[in-house]
Amino acid sequence: MIAQLSANYIKTRPSKTLTRLVSYTFFEGRPLTTKGRWFNPVVFSILKSISTSNRRFFPIQKPIFILGTGRSGTTILGIVLSMHKDVGYLNEPKAIWHVIHPDEDIIGSYSSGNAKYRLYAKDMTEEMRQRALQMFGAFLSATGTKRIVDKYPELIFRVDYVRALFPDARFIFLVRNGWDTCTSIANWSDRNGIQLKGETHDWWGVNSRKWNLLVNQLVSTDNDLTDIVEDIKNTNCHIDRAIVEWVVTMREGLSLIETKSEYIHTVRFEELTSEPKEILSSLCNFCELPMDKTFFEYARHTLHSVPPREHFDMHPKLAPFFYDTMTRLGYNT
Repeated sequence: MIAQLSANYIKTRPSKTLTRLVSYTFFEGRPLTTKGRWFNPVVFSILKSISTSNRRFFPIQKPIFILGTGRSGTTILGIVLSMHKDVGYLNEPKAIWHVIHPDEDIIGSYSSGNAKYRLYAKDMTEEMRQRALQMFGAFLSATGTKRIVDKYPELIFRVDYVRALFPDARFIFLVRNGWDTCTSIANWSDRNGIQLKGETHDWWGVNSRKWNLLVNQLVSTDNDLTDIVEDIKNTNCHIDRAIVEWVVTMREGLSLIETKSEYIHTVRFEELTSEPKEILSSLCNFCELPMDKTFFEYARHTLHSVPPREHFDMHPKLAPFFYDTMTRLGYNT
């Protein structure tokens, strides 16, 4: 589906269709493994022009960022929130973020140069802040919306950097059990991975660029995980790689909850799909989004409980970390 649009989405609030198409076409960019990458030069030309423009666009107030592990329900949560009358939704606008910070591209969608999984407040410059304000403000102006919702799961490793750009930012930490998330990642990479001009393009980036950065910059610097680096760094098993990504991401989220709970709200995917009104009411209260009947009705018709995935075999040295993380998240192992 183009821009995640469905017949029900278009029917529920037709004006949101245009908002999503504007987001998809001019602001998000087309990352690795997706179609339409030929249009990226146009997108970057527009974004760079906006970022250096003297025009002042809509002010950015309390932007909302969806964090977590990919394939854990972040997209469906973003799409549901996009139906809110005040929200302009951006689905992984990595083109914008690449213009803001040239070293943020861990996948290799737009750059083959250096990349950093983590970004800190000290990495922010005034020029970056101005570029961010201009591009996100232009998006609000173009879509006639009031609040940004940006779904980019890897920003979980850049919360302080994002807060340096937007001091009043809100973050949603989406949690889903490891069996379902890791299976979905592995299936996605098997299904969408391609060979192009002698390169492998899949979930793990160009020739495993994302995986190598994950191991070198996150796993090897984690005191609890350093002992397994040599055992897992050369694995090509999608499930084992997915377990590593899920574990380090969930551990990061748990740490954020302990230290920055005033601006991070946890949503459990299983509860979101089984009790959407209660969970979304709490979420809107945290994000200071007003009640919106159409938004809640769309969520009620869209969110449904998902049958659990089958369990899988895993590298024996990963098993203790997987089960420990499941337990810390409150899942019955």
